[in-house]
Amino acid sequence: MSIKTLLSWSGGKDCAFALFELQANHSEYTVSGLLTSITADYDRVSMHGFPTSLLKQQAIALNLPLHQLTINARDTKDDYEQKMSAILATVKADGVSAVAFGDIFLEDLRKYREANLAKINMQAVFPLWNRSTAELAQQFIAAGFKAIITCVDTQALDASFAGREFDASFLADLPSGVDPCGENGEFHSFVYAGPIFNNAIAFSRGESILRDGRYCFFDLQEV
Repeated sequence: MSIKTLLSWSGGKDCAFALFELQANHSEYTVSGLLTSITADYDRVSMHGFPTSLLKQQAIALNLPLHQLTINARDTKDDYEQKMSAILATVKADGVSAVAFGDIFLEDLRKYREANLAKINMQAVFPLWNRSTAELAQQFIAAGFKAIITCVDTQALDASFAGREFDASFLADLPSGVDPCGENGEFHSFVYAGPIFNNAIAFSRGESILRDGRYCFFDLQEV
């Protein structure tokens, strides 16, 4: 019997490729839903910065139910963990016993996730763990995924990278020291097409905006 699994879904390329990997190569896990953090102040996906209307379009195209963890910009770490525990308790009661993540090499983050899930006797799954980020980036593109950069940390990468397609040209232009998958938080993305979707997500492109003097967000809107 396969393990009913919730996928931590940011709407970006790493979680999308994690879902692709689980469906293609890990039949022991059945992804039964998506879990996404929403910042209520902006009605947008936390850190990735695109609107929840596009998140819902992704869930529809994936044919997976969406669980939204709603946080406020001023929430503390304790607030976040309490809200997360409440959602996980609900899905666990429905038979979910594992949560999958698109993390690749951040050891501290993995330990944090595993420890929190162990408290409620749930398993953490990392289908992309310790794989080459350069190879993952190339494989993501080769598989037919399409993504656009929605957020750039300007302390690591020039703001002009916001709004660009995640493609071979993007990877070629990345400065040395910037991870090809943005695993250190250099950039975040929105996936709008690929082999896991029933259809491409339509969206319109807006303008870039700098927040907190550091993060450059590229605005997307539902069509």
